[in-house]
Amino acid sequence: MAPVESVPVPALTTLSEDEQMFRQAVRDFADAEIRPHVAEMDRTAEYNRALIPKFAELGLMGIDVPEKYGGAGGTFFMSTLAVEEIAAVDAGTAVLLDVHNTLVNVAINTWGSEDLKQKFLPRLTAGALGAYALSEAGSGSDAFALATRAERKNGKWVLTGQKLWITNGAEAEIFIVFANVDPSKGHRGITGFMVERSMPGFTVGKKEDKLGIRASSTTELILDNCEVPADNVLGEIGKGYKVAIETLNAGRVGIGAQMVGIARGALDATLKYVKEREQFGRPIAEFQVVQFQLAQARTELEASRLLVYNAARLKDSGRPYMLEGGMAKLYCSQAAERITSLCVELFGGYGYTKEYPVEKYYRDAKIGTIYEGTSNMQLQTIAKVLLEM
Repeated sequence: MAPVESVPVPALTTLSEDEQMFRQAVRDFADAEIRPHVAEMDRTAEYNRALIPKFAELGLMGIDVPEKYGGAGGTFFMSTLAVEEIAAVDAGTAVLLDVHNTLVNVAINTWGSEDLKQKFLPRLTAGALGAYALSEAGSGSDAFALATRAERKNGKWVLTGQKLWITNGAEAEIFIVFANVDPSKGHRGITGFMVERSMPGFTVGKKEDKLGIRASSTTELILDNCEVPADNVLGEIGKGYKVAIETLNAGRVGIGAQMVGIARGALDATLKYVKEREQFGRPIAEFQVVQFQLAQARTELEASRLLVYNAARLKDSGRPYMLEGGMAKLYCSQAAERITSLCVELFGGYGYTKEYPVEKYYRDAKIGTIYEGTSNMQLQTIAKVLLEM
């Protein structure tokens, strides 16, 4: 048997000079450009669209898209760094960029024909926001029970159905939409299509009023005999289930990074507060019980970060990462809930008010155990991979 060629994977905690510079640039940008708008976007549940061209200027709309398509030519790992840094300031912005990069760009770059890449990637990297439309009212965790249909008519594909829970729906211009071309084949009829907002029969419907990540739009999509060009099929006809599964594996790593950023933002604010807040004549940071709680939280944060970094490094090296991605998504979302809850408690009554930032981090963290695969679905995936080893 021929030896298996080893693909070197960089040390998880070691960032190259380029990665360090990139992370610092994103951190500085988030503080200067995003932070001033966070409270208003959360209050109104409206995204400040003036920020999107600024993302494109910094290269955040095509982080790991090849330069020939207008991208920054970076890595998937750098995408997770960006999501973490931005989530530490605003989780709604982080998921906007996460879906755009780790779902939409990754899917097109991996599965798209050269024509589709040339057609869509330059627009996406230049500032046209992308969205990923898989979920429906009757197909959440059971994603392949989708009811949206696609039929060939007059040389085009005609899509009919309704999508639900679509991140970026209110602002996106380009959508990856999954529909079934042959329901008799079950999930083997599912196919991905590139759909544009301007196409006849396409409408953005209700926008959800959410607990957290309120700056990020979550909408329904209505496809009423939506006409799509015949060559806008993403991947092969009937192979949409494979496109969806493998793309979501990447997306879950991005959500793990978002949860790391949320937890870090909350913990940073709390570490500052406990040194200033006095009770019984001294800062509460001097009480051992508080110190131990903070130590536990910081340990869980670091474990979360390493799970994300490991999965992202594996993806970039071309190795399997379904198991590692599932574990990252599962643990990071659970840890973010625990850490942000602790932070609210350490702020006391102030933590329950909008005057201080930790209540928003707490609200933003909850979605991590739900979208892009619930915690139960992650456990199922992890168990399945383990039992197949």
